[in-house]
Formats: sequence, structure tokens, C-alpha cells
Amino acid sequence: MVKLASVLTSAATVTSLFSTVLAHPGETHDHAKIKREVEVRGLRAAAAKRSLAGCQNTLKHRSLMRRSEERRANTLDELRRKRGITAKPKKYRRDLKQLQEFENVNHNMTGTIDYTPNTLTSAIFAANTSCILTPELTFGPYYVTGELIRKNVVEDQKGIDLYLEVQYVDITTCEPVPHLFVDIWNTNATGYYSGVENGQGGLNTTFLRGVQETDADGVVAFETLSPGHYTDRATHTHLLVKSNVTVRSNGTTGSDGTIAHAGQLFYPEDLKTEVEATEPYIFSTQPYITNDDDFLSVVQADDDFDPFPQYVYLGDGVEDGLMAWIQIGISTTADHSDDQMFGVAADYQAGGGVANQNQTGADLIGGPGANGTTPGGAVSLGAVPSGATPGAV
Repeated sequence: MVKLASVLTSAATVTSLFSTVLAHPGETHDHAKIKREVEVRGLRAAAAKRSLAGCQNTLKHRSLMRRSEERRANTLDELRRKRGITAKPKKYRRDLKQLQEFENVNHNMTGTIDYTPNTLTSAIFAANTSCILTPELTFGPYYVTGELIRKNVVEDQKGIDLYLEVQYVDITTCEPVPHLFVDIWNTNATGYYSGVENGQGGLNTTFLRGVQETDADGVVAFETLSPGHYTDRATHTHLLVKSNVTVRSNGTTGSDGTIAHAGQLFYPEDLKTEVEATEPYIFSTQPYITNDDDFLSVVQADDDFDPFPQYVYLGDGVEDGLMAWIQIGISTTADHSDDQMFGVAADYQAGGGVANQNQTGADLIGGPGANGTTPGGAVSLGAVPSGATPGAV
């Protein structure tokens, strides 16, 4: 497995490589600080893994895992039924491009769908929390408070449908954590975020953003799209978790609450290759970055956490959509609200989005117009050419 020393070495190398290169537009990175935080994060993750190991064999946790496996199996059946998919998914067993050690783990569970009625759901839909701890990695840029509480965040965007289930488990008790509010956001197929300016979709757009409250089993599920790529970052999905959140009368969440966890999910290269070969992903004009070349995912992979969800194809190929799931261990007493990486780009209010005036263009790496804008500041939001067939979960 990857040792912390090698991760720190990679981080140091990345620091020198990216010192003069634009980073994640809208986000300022102190690479020395990241290196220090990686070391602390690694120690925290190792301690959490030991804590989880002591409680995973409890009756309550085993019961939770059985419910999770059954829920995921039933969800897959329902997604396929809604789409009228009757063909058995083909097997997709390939060697993954190496990203430290975790990208050598095949997260594609599609090949195991070819099962008999006697096959245990645990053979397909299990998730090992101790291997899927994610770090409190920087969650900027373009975090917007006040997003709509909703499950389906697709709106009018086109791309590969992704049903994403995330389950949060207490690292001390191995029990689910209910009543957390989980923000999700990622770019559209051609690499642009909604809800913000700075060459993005605009303050009054809300596509591919939403909030859900974890249920009694610590679960949220979103109907979203597989994210597109953009300049200087590997393809990823943002997650941010808060407790003690105020729910507004207009069906959004307030900007208050305690940040319990934040992180980013990444995707294996072979899966991204298939997604990127479809419309409208192929129309992106932004440079593609692999996981190996991403300066944040390099420091995220360690032997105590795994940033890749497990997934299955709903049908014969990626065009039929994906179902993915991940289980994340968190500390219920953690509070990352004062983290210096924290930055709110805007707040979505009843009258529309309002930019955070304390986060000006001068403070953003690249400044206004960065991240793939066209001359004059115009931005392509990934409209699909006529004749393309939209997808819907």
C-alpha cells in the first residue's frame, strides 16, 4: 500500500510543479500548508481506521451493512425497471491506470451483476468503511450556500446519468449518522459550474447542485450527471457535510451549521474514458487532466482512505447510466468551519444568487475569465447539438 512518506514526497513534487501554474480557478492553495495538512490528515485517518476496526463486527453494524446491501440491490433493480433495461449488463473487467494503490482496486462492480438468485448481495453491494475514509480535503472553489434541498439536480443539463448514494458512518461507533445535510456539486459535461460568476454558469443557475438530509441509515442519494473535466483538475464531485443546519421556508438551507466533513470523489480512468467519448463531453475545449496529474488527488490517496466510489453500469454500456455508492467514516465531533481552505463563493437566496463580496476576482487564482472562457468572457454551458438524445435517471 502507499505509505504516508511517499504521499508527502508526491505532494512536495507537485508543489514545485504547480508553483507557477494556475490551480483550481477560484481557489487559492498554499502548497506548504497542504503538505502539512496531509500529514495531519493521514494520522487522523489512521486513528479513525483503528477506531472503526474495533466496532465493525458489532451486531448493529452488521445489520446496517445488510440493509445497505439490500437497498443498493433494490435501487439498481428500480433504476433498470424505470429505464426499461432488460439486458444483463456486460462485464467490464479492466486493469485501471495506476493512481498510487487505490486505482489498482477495481471499483467497477458491473461484472458481478451476472449472478444467480443464490448470489449474496454482499458480493456486489458491500462497502468497507475502513477502506473508504476520505480526508477533509479542500472543498472549494465555488461552494454555494443556500442550495435547494432536492434529490434530482440535473435540470436541463445533458450527460451520463449518475445515481450516487453516499452513506455516513460514525468512526467511533460504526453506526449511521442521521440528520446531516450534505451538499453536492460538480461541473456539467463541458466543465462549468453553476451558481457562480468568474467565467462559470452565473449566479442564478443551480444545475448539478443540491442538498439532502441523511436518513436513519446515514444515507443521501442524488440523481446527477457524471461530471466533466476542466483545466488543471481531474474529474471530481464535491461533497460537504453540515450538522445543525437551519432549513429555510423556501426549501433551501441556511449558511449556518457545523462543517463535519468535506471531500472530493474521484473516478477511475477507464470509466472517465468511456464517459468522455460521449456527447456532450466530447465538445469540451478544456484540457483533460488524469488522476495521476491532479495535484489534489495525488495527496488524497492513502492506505487509510479511498476516494473512488464503487459503481455498476445500469445497462449494456455507460450510455445507459451509472449507479455508484460510497461509505464515508466521519467524526461526529469534528468542526472544520474555521479551516482556512473554507471559502463561500455565493449564497442562493429567494431573489437569486448573491456573490460573496469578500471573495473578489483579485483573490482568485486566474482571476475573472479563467477556466476556459471564450474571448469576451462568454462561456459554453455545454448545450447539446440538435438530434442528441437527452438522458434522465
